[in-house]
Amino acid sequence: MRFSSPLLRGRLVRRYKRFLADVVLDDGGAEITVSVPNTGSMMGLCDPGLAVWLSTNDSPTRKYRHTLELVELRATGGTGTGAPVADGPTMVGINTGSPNKIVREAIDSGQIPGLVGYPSVRSEVRYGINSRIDLLLEDTKLGICYVEIKNVHLLRSPGLAEFPDSVTSRGAKHLVELSDMVDAGHRAVMVYLIQRGDCERFALAGDIDPDYAAAFHAARLRGVEAIACRCEVTPEGILIDRVIDIVG
Repeated sequence: MRFSSPLLRGRLVRRYKRFLADVVLDDGGAEITVSVPNTGSMMGLCDPGLAVWLSTNDSPTRKYRHTLELVELRATGGTGTGAPVADGPTMVGINTGSPNKIVREAIDSGQIPGLVGYPSVRSEVRYGINSRIDLLLEDTKLGICYVEIKNVHLLRSPGLAEFPDSVTSRGAKHLVELSDMVDAGHRAVMVYLIQRGDCERFALAGDIDPDYAAAFHAARLRGVEAIACRCEVTPEGILIDRVIDIVG
């Protein structure tokens, strides 16, 4: 996924009301209010003073022109959690609207092992109990594959990405519904899209949401598959780098 226009860099003043933040722009020093498309805690990614990157949308229907897309972490700045960061800047994508686009592009180009060979890929298809699947893959020979995508940006230990960063009862519900699709004879795959490149492994953050971790392990026993994909993140775009191991 390439950003449609150049991002603006600034410094985070504060995040508040979950979906808003104040940012001082590097160019000119103006302080602006921006939208934050993320329902999670953004643990370690919303400390005042962190460098951030913003997209711009001049639609007259938008209240805020700018959207927070990336947080830039440096070894000297820390993460606010005690976890070290890589030498030099680490870009972290926080827009939870991006993973579906990133994964869709990767599937279309055959980049994700296990999700190739499906000529039909549809987005936001109704299924289960009042739910929509992120991607529905279909093939006359391979059958139907339900793909649920979760955004990951939490890192508390070196090299280990984790999900979730806050309690997500909705995420646990999705795991049950995916399991039901397996029982009905279809494939179901959880894709954890990690919007940062400083990790080698992925795990469930059971201490943050034990119910989600339990639902994940129950779903795996019922046949739900799981893939963790790491991304290369730059101010120009976010692309899947490779699949990494799921541990624990």
